[in-house]
Amino acid sequence: MLTTDGLRSHLLAARLAGVVGTTREESLRSYRLFAARDPRLLIGLDPERAWGERDLLALMAERCGVPADPGRVGGHDVIDPERTLSALDACAQRLAVAAERGVPVLLGTGHPHRLLGFYAALADGLSAAGCAVLTPAQGRRVDITTRFGLRTYNLDYVRGVGLVRSATSGRPGREPGAHTHSPLPVRTALAAAADAGGPLPQLVIGDHGWVCGAGQLGFEAVGPADVNDPAPFVGEAEGVVSVAVPLDDGVRSDDYLPLARYVLNRACLSQ
Repeated sequence: MLTTDGLRSHLLAARLAGVVGTTREESLRSYRLFAARDPRLLIGLDPERAWGERDLLALMAERCGVPADPGRVGGHDVIDPERTLSALDACAQRLAVAAERGVPVLLGTGHPHRLLGFYAALADGLSAAGCAVLTPAQGRRVDITTRFGLRTYNLDYVRGVGLVRSATSGRPGREPGAHTHSPLPVRTALAAAADAGGPLPQLVIGDHGWVCGAGQLGFEAVGPADVNDPAPFVGEAEGVVSVAVPLDDGVRSDDYLPLARYVLNRACLSQ
């Protein structure tokens, strides 16, 4: 069983927190684009207030522990592991409530190469506790605008976790899935569930557009976010996203599994 001290050590050793791989330049560029309301950074969120670059930097310093000094423009960014641990505990509380009530849940990721195993472990724990893990709109076409133009994907589920795959892949169903920040996959899934008469999820667990897109539509949504993705933290500050967990979302996939075990243990869902 992983203790809080043990997980803190793991966060730092794996560079999930502490000095992370995300550069300061990447983070500040993202804050500038979000302040300009670039859809690529809003990822499904429609902020109520105007967020300037200084506002975003102050928020990310508060929520993630990044340096608050706007003059710090180079090097690697920093995540406070205590904030990560606190947010993981808050996530565990949401999972515990969902499990106690046996409510339907929806999980999805725009980072299938990195985070699929993390979400799949949570899906297994919630399913074992009696929650229906929903998979609406499987195989449905999703057209997403990318930096390369409009691309067509298919919505798929692996071990209960939603993701998108390129519709033109030569190995359908075999590649791990595509990286995306788009909210269109979760909107497609939720619309299909509603059109079918339900059930609708009472909790959505995901990242990028999955967490922001679901939260913006009024669903309880929790999940991890990197320091160059301010949208989930803005959503959390405005009450749209329930919990945003600050961590580096680009490390080895196996390094996220201790986090899943920790959350399941804190939620009393360990198998």
